[in-house]
Amino acid sequence: MRFRASKAVPTLIAVVFALVTAWSSLAHSQEVRLRLATTTSTENTGLLKVLLPPFEQKHNCKVDVISVGTGKALKLGERGDADVVLVHARKAEDKFVADGFGVDRRDVMHNDFVILGPENDPAGAKGDKDPADVFKKIAEKGSPFISRGDESGTHVKEKEMWEAAGVAQKGPWYMESGQDMGATLVMANEKLAYTLCDRATWLAFKDKSPLKIISEGDPRLYNPYGVIAVNPQKNPHVKYDLAKAFIEYITSEEGQKIIGDFKKNGELLFFPDAIKTPGAPNK
Repeated sequence: MRFRASKAVPTLIAVVFALVTAWSSLAHSQEVRLRLATTTSTENTGLLKVLLPPFEQKHNCKVDVISVGTGKALKLGERGDADVVLVHARKAEDKFVADGFGVDRRDVMHNDFVILGPENDPAGAKGDKDPADVFKKIAEKGSPFISRGDESGTHVKEKEMWEAAGVAQKGPWYMESGQDMGATLVMANEKLAYTLCDRATWLAFKDKSPLKIISEGDPRLYNPYGVIAVNPQKNPHVKYDLAKAFIEYITSEEGQKIIGDFKKNGELLFFPDAIKTPGAPNK
């Protein structure tokens, strides 16, 4: 007796395959996504790669990271093109909240800024603890200086130091990259120039750089990060509930531990502020 394969079998397989594909497409289209506008330092250092997955898994969502300078991140929040911002320029953050664009700002973490320069230190500034003095010496010698020039938190801090030094940033020695910290460091490396950098990015990049720390440790170089939900009263379409959940997560014991455990060559890149880590430097 001979058996014939039923023509219904391949038809059934095709139907099942089509149903699975349709279900997968539907699930993907319905995936909840949170738009996070944040600074390049959190992205370039690799912190977000370890910080975001537990949140995404817990809330069955995907965090879309928009990595820009603080100024641009806050602008995205103002326009409602982000649901939550993670930035580092406290005065700008406070204004963002005061103007009604953001709510529930919370401290997340901090590190500090360092002034970098070539090993031969043509400005003769190495070891000077006063960042304003260092900037003044760089300008007086006309030594190359690379600024981000992008209204990022780092650029805002740099401008504060130039103002404290009483120096106008003019002349062929002063150049703007208009790019993130990583690209700015590459430019400073090529020109053996001075620059201001957040310590986290420096620790992530220093093995590839001929530059050295010229000055560090002054309280004015303190660099705090804050997280803010975009105000749904200004932008009703934002995912406010998910943004609030993200704020709770990043300031929770779980999120703060991930930040406090994140190291490069054994060195902490960020110190958690919502829940203190033993041994963290004072503000």
